[in-house]
Order: sequence, then structure tokens, then C-alpha cells
Amino acid sequence: MNKLLFFSFSFFIILANSCSLNSHSDKDSSTSAKSNFRIMFYNTENLFDTFDDPDKNDAQFLPEGDKHWNDRKYQQKLIALSKVIVAAGEWKAPAIIGVCEIENDRVLHDLSQESPLKKWNYQYLHKESPDRRGIDVALFYQKDQFQPIKTQYITINFPEHPHSKTRDILYCKGVALNKDTLHVFINHWPSRWGGQMKTESKRIFLAQTLRKKVDSLFQNVKNPNIIILGDLNDTPEDVSVLKYLKALPPEQPYQSKTLYNLMYPLSQTKEGTHPYHGHWAVLDHIIVSNNLLSPKNKVNTKLSWAHPFKKDFLLEEDKKYGGIVTFRTYIGFKYHGGYSDHLPVLLDLNIR
Repeated sequence: MNKLLFFSFSFFIILANSCSLNSHSDKDSSTSAKSNFRIMFYNTENLFDTFDDPDKNDAQFLPEGDKHWNDRKYQQKLIALSKVIVAAGEWKAPAIIGVCEIENDRVLHDLSQESPLKKWNYQYLHKESPDRRGIDVALFYQKDQFQPIKTQYITINFPEHPHSKTRDILYCKGVALNKDTLHVFINHWPSRWGGQMKTESKRIFLAQTLRKKVDSLFQNVKNPNIIILGDLNDTPEDVSVLKYLKALPPEQPYQSKTLYNLMYPLSQTKEGTHPYHGHWAVLDHIIVSNNLLSPKNKVNTKLSWAHPFKKDFLLEEDKKYGGIVTFRTYIGFKYHGGYSDHLPVLLDLNIR
């Protein structure tokens, strides 16, 4: 990393934190004094390296490709993502970060070890998935705050579409702050490309697959602390999430062995995590098991502790439809130099 990029990053962090009160949402203010464990999920918008992988459809993200992706843009992308992560952690950086739209082990190494994130010594979990575009999910963690003890990559085989491939679901069982166990799922469900209704059956199958794993935990583990993160490409009201995953609105009294979608209230507003044609939708979810919403549980959270990270530097004016949109890396094939087309989402936990 050259000196110019380093100093621009340092100046940015000072600026981002000094302006933390100038937010579009009061919910993304500083972590409560009772919260000591921050989790983040972020769709990084096509974090590709610049090398050709003959087994992947990565031609667009090569120097000679349609998007003219090169080392300079790649390094700027790493710096940009580092800015977001450090700002989201408010100097400390989150304990756990789930990510999607990352190409391979190389980009995970470069982001965690060859960028300003190196200071936090992130480790990561990742396995190449069969996705034809070559984009995967992964989990970063700070090993002094979270220790994985079991990892599983759930491969998706569509019965009605045997030749269609998508990302694995990453499952990690680990211990947080040497105190209690978390069951974390990182997701990136099939997109709506080709039409929402035409592709809905694939997302329903993902929801059913994930629900089977959740039911197994409810059956075999007493009061499991389940956290589901991801870009589900559906909203909290869509049938894949509400009916098949059974992630319910967080309404009390909370029922035993039940999942609650902490982003559901946001979906009832005009806000969201991803803008499209002038409308914001909640595509990035934070879903937890019921006991995490109990203040009596050793690990717990509050509804207000789950929210998008919606700071000014991640947004820009929507000149076509009005309002604001995410400041993204590309607009079509035009390099725009921003961060991502999605906002990150954050979850704070109190671990006693």
C-alpha cells in the first residue's frame, strides 16, 4: 500500500468518526455501553482479483475485460472496504464479519493482511463454492474474540435445476469472548436476475435447506444462540424468508425455538440496505433465535442493536430518481470508485 493511500485512509477514519453523529439514522449511533461484541455483514460488490481463473466466469474483472479491472482499482477497492469496516467498528473493528461477493482466498488474504485491516489480525473461513461466477461467502473473525470450533459448508443442489450452481451456506459454531457458543450462518442466496418470480423457487429451496439445519440445532442443542446473516435477495416479507425460513417479525412475547428477523421493522419503512430504481429494499438480513432477545440470556441483544450502517460517505445523490443511493464501485460497466451497492448491516451483542 503506497503512502498516499495510507494517509488518505488515516484521514478518512478521523473524519468518519468525527462525523458519526451526522447520520441518516439514529439507530446506527455508538454501541451501547452494555454491548461488547459487534458483528457485521457486508456484500462487497464483486471483490475480484485481477488474475484469470479458467474455472470461473471472471472475464469482466480482468484488465482486458469489459470493466477494465486492474491493480490500481483493486487496491483502491481494498482500501475502500477497509475504511467501511474500521468505521463500522468505531476504531475497534467488528469481532466477526460475514462477507459475500468475494472471489477467492487471495482477495480475503489481501483484504485482511495487505490493507489497513492488518492491524486487527483477522483470520477467515472460506471454501471455493461451485458458483459459476466464482463469488463466494466467507467469515472474518478476530481470534481473541471468537474461536471457531466447527465449520460446515452447505452445498446447494437444486432438485429441479441440477445444472444450476450457487454459493454454499457457511455455518460456523464458535465461542465468543471465551464465554458462550454462537451458531453463525453466512448466506448469499440466488439473485433475482431473470425475474423475481422466475427465480423465487431457488431462494425457497435455500430457505428450506437452512431451516432444516436450524431445526436440527433447536432439537439437539439447548437454547442455541443462532445468528443468520446474509444477502438473501428477498425481503423480510417474501415467502422464502417469512414462510419457509420462518423468520418472523420481532413481536413479543417471543416464542421458544423461533427465529426473528431483526430487519423486519426496517422493511416497513421506506429505508433499506439496497436501492433499485428509486426504491430501497431490505435484502441484507439479521435473523436471530428467540433466546438472544431475552435479557436473561448470557448472550443477548436488542432490536435497536441491529441496523444498517448508513453513514454519509457510503451514499450519494440519486440524480435519476431523487433521494439517495449507495456510492458503488461500478454503475454498469462504468467505474464509479465507490464502496458497494449494498449497505453493511450491524448487530451488537451483550456477552456477560
